[in-house]
Amino acid sequence: MNKINLENKNIFITGTSGFIGYYLAKRVLTEVEGVKVIGLDNMNDYYDVRLKEARLKDLEQYSNYTFIKGDLADRELINKIFEEYKPSVVVNLAAQAGVRYSITNPDAYINSNIIGFYNILEACRYNPVEHLVYASSSSVYGGNTKVPFSTEDKVDNPVSLYAATKKSNELLAHSYSKLYNIPSTGLRFFTVYGPAGRPDMAYFGFTNKLIKGETIKIFNYGNCKRDFTYVDDIVEGILRVMQGAPEKKNGEDGLPIPPYAVYNIGNSNPENLLDFVTILQEELVRAGVLPQDYDFEAHKELVPMQPGDVPVTYADTTPLEKDYGFKPNTSLREGLRKFSEWYKEFYM
Repeated sequence: MNKINLENKNIFITGTSGFIGYYLAKRVLTEVEGVKVIGLDNMNDYYDVRLKEARLKDLEQYSNYTFIKGDLADRELINKIFEEYKPSVVVNLAAQAGVRYSITNPDAYINSNIIGFYNILEACRYNPVEHLVYASSSSVYGGNTKVPFSTEDKVDNPVSLYAATKKSNELLAHSYSKLYNIPSTGLRFFTVYGPAGRPDMAYFGFTNKLIKGETIKIFNYGNCKRDFTYVDDIVEGILRVMQGAPEKKNGEDGLPIPPYAVYNIGNSNPENLLDFVTILQEELVRAGVLPQDYDFEAHKELVPMQPGDVPVTYADTTPLEKDYGFKPNTSLREGLRKFSEWYKEFYM
């Protein structure tokens, strides 16, 4: 592995007004000496823009942060950013997220996740970088029944367009690593949650509905398991990976062996959806978001599985531990407690 010192470097992070991008940018800005972060976001209204604006406002207090409002699919803009700032490390977190939205709005996924990522790869081809790190997703595992999910597993059967675009990212990165010797690492994130998260995620949507006295739908009659991963753990993982790039080596034919890697970042502790909902409601009551005597049973509905969803996600993170000495470990209760306290402060 090729060690990278981030100090005094220009780092380009896409999706910095998004959930993970914001937390990563904040950590890099506050902890890395002499660093400059260039952030890109299109500030779209896929969810409550106030959240994106609040994240942006927080980052703009740092003098070493440069924000560019724009789209990954805008090739000219991406090329201009690379030419002007010459980033050493690129972290691509901007994407159209969400499995269910991909069924109704496929265009957004092709533009952002395929064309946008292609633009990043082309820019790295012509403006060499020390390391390209990009977000993949646990959704690439599709309906895999073998658990835990290992990066060695075959992942050729996506069950949603979102998953297919993320798998495509890995394939594109592999071919660019091979052809142009670009060190790239893909990170398959498992159900990321936390304060200032994405309102389209279950824990956030449930909270919004419970406050309004609406009923929450629990899919697959509650027999779903998710490997919930707290955002700080994800960011710690990304930060460590940024500093260790796959090594450039040539094969016997004299051509590059692709400096390419893929890792899972998950909690390796799948939680049943019903247990998850129980912990969430206890923490919402504790934080004062919901009243002590809230009748949860009256607001719960068990429904069948949705198209594009999978029954279980479960990360094998052994390679991440082995190569980077890190394993996510925030408990679901601790994470949901922090979310509930943030929710109370932000919305009430």
